[in-house]
Amino acid sequence: MEDAQILANFADKSTRDEAFGQLLKKYQQKIYWHVRRLVIDHDDADDLVQEIFIKVWKNLENFREDAQLYTWLYRIATNECITFLNRKKQRQQVSLDDDSSAYLADTLTDTSYFNGDQAQLKLQQALLTLPEKQRIVFNMKYFDDLKYEEISAMLGTSVGALKASYHLAVKKIAHFFEEND
Repeated sequence: MEDAQILANFADKSTRDEAFGQLLKKYQQKIYWHVRRLVIDHDDADDLVQEIFIKVWKNLENFREDAQLYTWLYRIATNECITFLNRKKQRQQVSLDDDSSAYLADTLTDTSYFNGDQAQLKLQQALLTLPEKQRIVFNMKYFDDLKYEEISAMLGTSVGALKASYHLAVKKIAHFFEEND
């Protein structure tokens, strides 16, 4: 179903629940994997996705349609992840860009929800060495296959800065693979 139809159905109180169900069906898995790649842990991602869609439910009738619906959803999801990671960083008194990458890497292998092969594990470990912004940009471009213009709308960052962040992330990941062969 098209986003415009979902929004029109949501605007009608008699079809609101059905429309939200359609929105969940269309976007829940994409949002889950976007969140999961940022926060790593399945339980954290699951909780965040619930919080994200509660926020979407509360604010969808105010959606102005000056952006695409999925852009708006990804922006909410990304902001919720950043807030979550910052709170987690404060609770642990550890910088996410430094020492906590080891903690998150341990979380990758400790969780029963990670069923990837060694190459996937190594890529995830490499991603955890990236600064938060580069990791977000890399995930959105590489895994979600979003265009720079879409990412720019979601993150409020210029396309040029996003390209630079992605390029630096790729170089750092390649360096990680060279160092850890």
